[in-house]
Amino acid sequence: MNIYFLVEGKSTERKVYPAWLAYLLPELKRVDDYCEVVKNNYYLFSADGYPSIIHHHLPNAIIDIQENGNYNYLVVCLDADEVSYDYRKQEVIDYLKFQNIHLGNIQLIVIIQNRCFETWFLGNRKIYSRQPQSTPLLDYIHYYDISANCPELMGKYYNFNTHAQFHENYLKELFKAKKIIYSKNKPGEVVKQYYLEQLLLRIQDKKNDLLSFQDFINFCILIKSKLLI
Repeated sequence: MNIYFLVEGKSTERKVYPAWLAYLLPELKRVDDYCEVVKNNYYLFSADGYPSIIHHHLPNAIIDIQENGNYNYLVVCLDADEVSYDYRKQEVIDYLKFQNIHLGNIQLIVIIQNRCFETWFLGNRKIYSRQPQSTPLLDYIHYYDISANCPELMGKYYNFNTHAQFHENYLKELFKAKKIIYSKNKPGEVVKQYYLEQLLLRIQDKKNDLLSFQDFINFCILIKSKLLI
């Protein structure tokens, strides 16, 4: 079982996904170059954001995979941003059809981070401040309580241009209240096992929360079952 992960971001995804995979699929060992996969390996390539992940890096990844011949899955992970989950997912599929690109026996899995990676991180209810003392966190919580409501359904606060900007800032303010620093280059706590476990508890307790995160978890469960055969 060998998997090629193509992720959108250059920093956060490159650090968080390997950390989470080490907990969820310890049987899979990461390799440094796509041509090094042998058995139960994965390779992760960080793209330069959207739209280059689709228009440039996706076809290049498929060329690498087909030349290698040892891969079973191509997993593409990218943000929904300002469009819907379905729109972004279909965009990947439509691009391959338009370019007449065929994967052969390789199975394509598209993971949409809805709205962005930080949206998933907001699912940890342990980081929620029950008695916030300062703005803008107070304003954010009054606008949308992510401890009770699904972060993926949260809109954008009035002074932000995009959902992703607001969701990231909301996360930073929650962390700041706990005297923790978060940045894309230094995601810190989110790479730790306890943080992932809190997200798993969230989707166990609330089946309709973080549905796009559940796609990633369900894929890992599928791979786990295949590795155990």
